[in-house]
Amino acid sequence: MIMADNEQELSNKDISLLDLVDRILAKGVILKGDITISVADIDLIYLGLKVLLSNVDKAEELREHQWEKMKRGEA
Repeated sequence: MIMADNEQELSNKDISLLDLVDRILAKGVILKGDITISVADIDLIYLGLKVLLSNVDKAEELREHQWEKMKRGEA
């Protein structure tokens, strides 16, 4: 199997869990999903989920950006 240089570098690079969590919190990640609980093909419960994982500074930055978009009528 032939891998590009970048792919080989990424596969050989060890990242600790602390580094991974630090990167996720620094950039921010949004998880979005839907869960439907049904019995006998009858939907009983629907959950729409949105989760933001980030540090406080990034969350405030995203909130301000979203607020500006809402004021301009884009969101």
